[in-house]
Amino acid sequence: MQDSGFWIRDFRVPYSVFSLAAHTCGAVMAQARRVDPLSLDIQEQDTLSFIRENLEKSDQLTNSMVSILSSFESRLMQLENSIIPVHKQTENLQRLQDNVDKTLSCMDHVISYYHVAKDTDKIIKEGPSGRLDEYLACIAKIQKAVEYFQDNNPDSPELNTVKVRFEKGKELLEAEFHSLLTRYSKPVPPILILDMIGADDELDTQEEVTLDHLPETVLQDIICISSWLVEYGRNQDFMNVYFQIRSSQLDRSVKSLKEHFRKSSSSSGVLYSPAVQNKRKDTPTKKPPKRPGTIRKAQNLLKQYSQHGLDGKKGGSNLTPMEGHDHDLRVKHLSDALNERHGAAAGKDDVLDIEIDSYIHCISAFVKLAQSEYQLLTYIIPEHHQKKTFDSLIQEALDNLMLEGDNIVSAARRAIMRHDYSAVLTIFPILKHLKQTKPEFDQVLQGTAASTKNKLPSLITSMETIGAKALEEFADSIKNDPDKEYNMPKDGTVHELTSNAILFLQQLLDFQETAGAMLASQVLGDTYNIPLDPRETSSSASSYSSEFSRRLLSTYICKVLGNLQLNLLSKSKVYEDTALSAIFLHNNYNYTLKSLEKSELIQLVSVTQRKAETQYRELIEQQIQSYQRSWLKVTEYITDRNMPAFQPGAKLKDKERQMIKDKFKGFNDGLEELCKIQKVWAIPDKDQRDAIRQAQKRMITQAYRAFLQRYTNISFTKNPEKYYKYRPEQVEAMIERLFDTSA
Repeated sequence: MQDSGFWIRDFRVPYSVFSLAAHTCGAVMAQARRVDPLSLDIQEQDTLSFIRENLEKSDQLTNSMVSILSSFESRLMQLENSIIPVHKQTENLQRLQDNVDKTLSCMDHVISYYHVAKDTDKIIKEGPSGRLDEYLACIAKIQKAVEYFQDNNPDSPELNTVKVRFEKGKELLEAEFHSLLTRYSKPVPPILILDMIGADDELDTQEEVTLDHLPETVLQDIICISSWLVEYGRNQDFMNVYFQIRSSQLDRSVKSLKEHFRKSSSSSGVLYSPAVQNKRKDTPTKKPPKRPGTIRKAQNLLKQYSQHGLDGKKGGSNLTPMEGHDHDLRVKHLSDALNERHGAAAGKDDVLDIEIDSYIHCISAFVKLAQSEYQLLTYIIPEHHQKKTFDSLIQEALDNLMLEGDNIVSAARRAIMRHDYSAVLTIFPILKHLKQTKPEFDQVLQGTAASTKNKLPSLITSMETIGAKALEEFADSIKNDPDKEYNMPKDGTVHELTSNAILFLQQLLDFQETAGAMLASQVLGDTYNIPLDPRETSSSASSYSSEFSRRLLSTYICKVLGNLQLNLLSKSKVYEDTALSAIFLHNNYNYTLKSLEKSELIQLVSVTQRKAETQYRELIEQQIQSYQRSWLKVTEYITDRNMPAFQPGAKLKDKERQMIKDKFKGFNDGLEELCKIQKVWAIPDKDQRDAIRQAQKRMITQAYRAFLQRYTNISFTKNPEKYYKYRPEQVEAMIERLFDTSA
């Protein structure tokens, strides 16, 4: 009706216009009437008449239009007055209808809350397995019902009903979360773990190995459940469930790798998966890490050196066995003892090597698996709970690894108490790997508790401490090894103490930085008199530069060698024969020098003792000269000292004949005695043995020929063959058989 009103008012404007037009036409006509007809010509009269007629017709039309419009306006006003009340009444009725519809809808909605428990009962009881979306929709309905009754009717029994149903639904969701994790969480296969480790440690172009801990659909369901529990569950129980299950699987993965490594190593099986193994054929590899079989390696080397001499070449020996009957018996006895010990302990040593390798691999595996677990955790656990949950998740596996490391330290400590210093060699590869892995380890443990972060550094410190103690006590044991006659080689060969000391030092070459760090822990206690570079000073031994650690290790090796030299000098005094004492020291000094030259030990020693090689050569030469002095009592008989001059053909007095006879007899007896005694002595180094023989032959035969030349034409006996027992060639042959029991 209002629209009609506006329409009617719009037509009032044209009506006014028509009134104005009519008024204007009337004025024109009135003016026309005032014109004098006599003053117009005929044509103008006709035109005026035509205009007048038209104006009259226009007046008539205008009057008719005004009448019609007035009537129309009147009728419209009447219509408007009639329709507006009806429209208002209809609008009110429509509003009432809408209110009724809304009320009915609200009633239906409210009534639906009273039926939620019944409508969702079946789905809730059956649980979310296999239809998680439908189940969550039902939970949402129940939650809305709970909110409605809490806001509008908190005393109604229906509130308790839907609350119970909601809690039941939440429990089933948590149970489903637990069930999915338990059912699909499996230990990572050892082959796959080894592939992950191998991808980083040995292959430059190896594709990254990824772990899928859970199937994608299962993972999405778990993420969905965890999101709902975080938003609506209002508890953190599911996070505890998560870290407990995943922690168990992480620990089982590490343990299964350890077991797999033992079996594969014992059976020489394939450690890596076929896929990675095939890629290795055409893929550049890094230098393979050294196996830490240091104890067995040392035992085997000791066995070799007890049977063979040095050839001056690195990596092997092609010398003949050391001569001497007593030496052969000693070697046989020592070899039998070592064979018996080695045979009985071979399996134990193999197990020890496997244990060390296994532990090293488990440390690397833990880092990789922990990284993977954290990536999985970020999808499931809320961000502000991730670090705490991850800390709890890794505790079991980490504690077991640290406990195993502590057991290794304890075993080394017990071995050191038994003066079995070779046990410290088991720590070196492990400690080296731990320090190499520490940066990655620290990165994985970012955000965890301080106690968790400190576990690896504490283990490293323990190993460095026990290692430093073992090194120091080993150096002291070399110095204080008792001088016992039964423990001395009868043939003057290399003492077991020397070979053990050199073998022990050689094992340090593969772990120079590790051993240097161990020794650095003793620097602040002034164990070593080495000036500290201000740039190297720190409260932590790990902060020392590699060059400083190298100097420390060089000083330590020099200390061991110095202690060894002092002890050898003391042991050499056990021999009553000074010549044998000289041979003993010569062999040990020469063995030490050749061992240093064969390995990198000589370069390491020269860091702090640049003249070490020259000093050892001087010591060797001194002992050779000392040994050669033992022949002076033989050469004394063939000199002209205290002898008168004899003319060929002249008749000798009985006293003069006896003097010449004593000369020959003394030389023959002395030569036979020395050759008999020194034949069973040993000089393992063939070059040294030949050089000493040649020097002795030159010295003896030259003097002997001169002696024979002087007395050949002098008649001092009726039985010359009794005194001319040996020709110079025979003397050379006898000397050539020195230090050779097989001759």
